Amino acid sequence: MLKSMKIRAILIVVVGLLFSAILVLFNRSPEVTFNEQGGTSYVKYEKAEIVRVLSESLEKDATVSGLYRGTQDLEVKLLSGEHKGEVHKVKNYLSTLYNVHGKAGLKIIATVDTAGPNTYQVSVYSYYRAPLLGAMIFILLAALCAIGGKKGLKSAVGLVFTFACLIYLFIPMLYRGYSPIVASIVIVMLTTCVTMFLLDGWSSKSLSAILGTMLGVVIAGIISSTAGLLAHVTGFNTNESESLIVIANETGMQVRGLLFAGILIASLGAIMDVGISIASSVHEVYEANPTLSKRELFISGINVGRDMMGTMVNTLILAFTGASLTSLILIYAYNVPFNQLINMDFVAIEVIQGVSGSIGVILTVPIVAYISSRIMPKFKKDETRDETGDGSLASL
Repeated sequence: MLKSMKIRAILIVVVGLLFSAILVLFNRSPEVTFNEQGGTSYVKYEKAEIVRVLSESLEKDATVSGLYRGTQDLEVKLLSGEHKGEVHKVKNYLSTLYNVHGKAGLKIIATVDTAGPNTYQVSVYSYYRAPLLGAMIFILLAALCAIGGKKGLKSAVGLVFTFACLIYLFIPMLYRGYSPIVASIVIVMLTTCVTMFLLDGWSSKSLSAILGTMLGVVIAGIISSTAGLLAHVTGFNTNESESLIVIANETGMQVRGLLFAGILIASLGAIMDVGISIASSVHEVYEANPTLSKRELFISGINVGRDMMGTMVNTLILAFTGASLTSLILIYAYNVPFNQLINMDFVAIEVIQGVSGSIGVILTVPIVAYISSRIMPKFKKDETRDETGDGSLASL
């Protein structure tokens, strides 16, 4: 047993190192960028601290509570970059949209706009938020480990792996012109397999959840692609399409499939949640009563899934609604007529996203229930045979 655990640990480390090496090599290849800065003119964003407020002319914003409008004269000390340690007098402008209220001792991000070797200008860019964001991520991971124990730690590792796949594999693949659908399927397979195996190892529960999740995501992708084709919705219907077209002309990026790749990734979390929940439920039912038939196991999985469908569908719909809240408010404020509203590109995209993801969640329930009811009894028989057969623990 100990030897088997060592072999498994070594295998995980080797696979992890190989995957990390692939990510490094993949991201080292040259690519076109659109904000290259060279020569004598460039802009950098550096950490800075407000030493003191020299003067200010501020009044409370009449439209937004808690904000001020006006100007401030600040003394700012740069804490990073080539001008580190220098102190500059900066004029800070506060408006409803651009509002950094300077106070002595406040850490900020300053823009250093350089026009020549001895000519540069310092201005206030934003609040310094990195420590807060880092603390929030740390609290999330700490809560996972503290409440979830060993499985919580594994969940944290799976979360980090998913984030690494999205940032260092998925987005670079899209940028370099790989098919968005293929790239999203690769990410779905990688993250699903690693997350499930981290949580439950090689077991009937993890295998059922993996197969069901993949099928559910593929179904959501097929439905969204078909609906998009019929509704004449493409990646060019989004607000960022003009910028994406410029990038695509230089990189070969496939803009048309980005929308549906996003739907696959957005649906993955909810479908994965349903998949592992149904598989765990069927597994617990079978462990409690191994005499149940495959049909009875399937029905038990369906019964549990029926209670989850409504909440998970609501989760997806609310997530998409929350992401589009400002646009929805504008539509409401402008009193858009129904015929215009229902045929807008934005509304069509949101409906296709929400409905296709929800259908994927719903169909994942019977799929995982069916797979679990077939796989789990077979796994149990194989385990029993191993324990009583030649070379088993019993024979030793």
